[in-house]
Amino acid sequence: METCRPRDSSSTASGKEVYMEEEEEEEEEEEVMYEEELCDEEEVASAVQDIGCLNEAEKPLVGAEVCPYLRDSDGKPTADSKNGLKSDGGAAAAAAAAAAGGVGPKTTMFTWFVVLALLGVWSSVAVVYFDVVDYDSVIGKLMAYDRDGDGDFDMEDAKVLLDRAPPADTQDPDRDRPADTQDPGQVRPDDTQDPDRDRPADTQDPAVRPQPPLVEDFVPDDPREDSGHPYEDEVETIDTTGVLVEEVMAEETMVESGKYVTSSKVSQETESRSDQKVKEKTKKSKPKLLNKLDKTIKVEIDAAEKLRKKGKVEEALKSFEALVQRFPQSPRARYGKAQAEDDVAEKQRSNDLLQRAINSYREASELPSATPDLIRVTLKRRAERQQFLGRNRGALLTLERLVEVFPEDLGLKNDLGVAHLLIGDNKGAKRVYEEVLAVAPGDGFAMVHYGFILKSENQIAESIPYLKGGLESGAPGTDDGRFYFHLGDALQRVGDDSAYHWYELGHQRGHFASVWQRSLYNVDGLQAQPWWTPQETGYTDLVKALERGWKAIREEVLAVLDLKTGLFMPEEENLRERGEWGQYTLWQQGRKAGDACRSVPKTCSLLERFPEATNCKRGQIKFSVMQPGTHVWPHTGPTNCRLRMHLGLVVPEEGCRIRCTNQTRAWEEGKVLIFDDSFEHEVWQEAASYRLILIVDVWHPALSAHQRQTLSPI
Repeated sequence: METCRPRDSSSTASGKEVYMEEEEEEEEEEEVMYEEELCDEEEVASAVQDIGCLNEAEKPLVGAEVCPYLRDSDGKPTADSKNGLKSDGGAAAAAAAAAAGGVGPKTTMFTWFVVLALLGVWSSVAVVYFDVVDYDSVIGKLMAYDRDGDGDFDMEDAKVLLDRAPPADTQDPDRDRPADTQDPGQVRPDDTQDPDRDRPADTQDPAVRPQPPLVEDFVPDDPREDSGHPYEDEVETIDTTGVLVEEVMAEETMVESGKYVTSSKVSQETESRSDQKVKEKTKKSKPKLLNKLDKTIKVEIDAAEKLRKKGKVEEALKSFEALVQRFPQSPRARYGKAQAEDDVAEKQRSNDLLQRAINSYREASELPSATPDLIRVTLKRRAERQQFLGRNRGALLTLERLVEVFPEDLGLKNDLGVAHLLIGDNKGAKRVYEEVLAVAPGDGFAMVHYGFILKSENQIAESIPYLKGGLESGAPGTDDGRFYFHLGDALQRVGDDSAYHWYELGHQRGHFASVWQRSLYNVDGLQAQPWWTPQETGYTDLVKALERGWKAIREEVLAVLDLKTGLFMPEEENLRERGEWGQYTLWQQGRKAGDACRSVPKTCSLLERFPEATNCKRGQIKFSVMQPGTHVWPHTGPTNCRLRMHLGLVVPEEGCRIRCTNQTRAWEEGKVLIFDDSFEHEVWQEAASYRLILIVDVWHPALSAHQRQTLSPI
């Protein structure tokens, strides 16, 4: 019997080492065999692609022959899965799964990709065809990111946002906003033609919005052809109320008059409010101007519009004209044509082209398929251009149609009220604003205009709450020097010292040069002081001539006064608290007043030697007679562009005086007083007999010859 002896430790250790070495060699051999049998992923993918979708009969062949690496080192299939596939095989296992299942991962992904692509295409077609998505609304939201000013969000905007390209300087694409925010797009002459951007002579109504000044080859039509405006006559004869027409104030006016330094810097509060308004405007949704037909040609419309916005207005006009010929029922194409004609008219200073644009705006609005937003913007713009040409009755009819189409739009009703004021129809304007205030008692725009109308009807106390409430509302179109002017004037007439609070506020807002100097039509940089000497004016020859010839002048005018010819007309501008005040006008706005000089030939002959007086388009030459017991309210003239001379002809010894700012003086017979009537002044006649003077307005001595030639008349 053989006995089993235990091995000694050395032999045991040696045996273990041999065993471990054999194990390591076997593992290395398996790794070598496995690496040799592995198929390249590209070969497998190529094989799968060549085979395509496999049927059930081909599965064993693929598993056995195409992928031999699925067997282990002994040539047997691995038992990790029922079909012999390794669950941990990476790309090779994926290819084998494709073979075994008939459709592999790659084929499955490709198939689903094709299916989803087809679904996407058909969904897009359905969305466009059935108008499921409001693209105008979506694009409108993207307008906040429009950095190149072309009216949409595109690659150029993205480049700007990524700091890869500078934004392009373009014109304002929104050309249809109301006249009180805006009015970009107005046909205006160069700024050099009108240093203070005054209104033209054809818009003299106190409630009129400013219109561009006159130029030789591009002028508004005379509104007197279609309207007889009662306020126009008042402005031609009286110049001391500060009429209700907007004027752009200079950013800053500094003068050398000691304590009468004037400054009209706009406050930071005004600037912040302007920024806020810009932000609010950006958030507003874009008007829906495209109907279904317009959407089908949107690419062509956008191309033409891009030309217009880039200033290539002639090319844009040709493009829109071609679109109108091809698609005569396209409202957007016709509206684009009208805008392009408007732009070309501005560029060429052509009234004829502007009239074509006005007609095209009407045609676009009358197409049956025009969207409500397009009707609104076209008719609003049409009314603005009609008003510019002085065709105020036509503009009134246009706005009446707008209100008929959009009866709930109070903004349009407010514009209609202004249109009534433009033709002197204060009653019509009053009726419109009463309708607005009945629906919206807090409408600031309606309040200030209604208050102004009440004040013009001499309902002074009744006008104050409307003027004050409108200004306090801060509504667009209310922060205007005209309303501060009339509110302060009304408060002064009822003895309320808070008038100067509103004058100060108007000054802080940049509407007045100072609390004392409240004229609305100013040229920047002119020396401002209430009282002047002949030497300071430089018009010493005129002063000497008047003082030497004062007796001859008095003799002529007394003959007219004694004959009671009716040449002296009562003051009609409601400047008197009480009493009688008559005026006899010789020159008005730089022109002779009819045949008025026939009765006083010596006086006119003397004055004709001094063009600084007879050519002063912003002044008058007139006799003024004031009876005892007369008081003239504190008031200011409309412009700082003139100085006013008073030659005493018949002056009682006591009781007649004039105050300008805080200095009071008296007239003397045969002597000339000179003051700047753009500063607040007041007159008392408390003598026992009448006072008679000659008033002579002269250009401000600091105005250049060019300015005197180009400034619009007042």
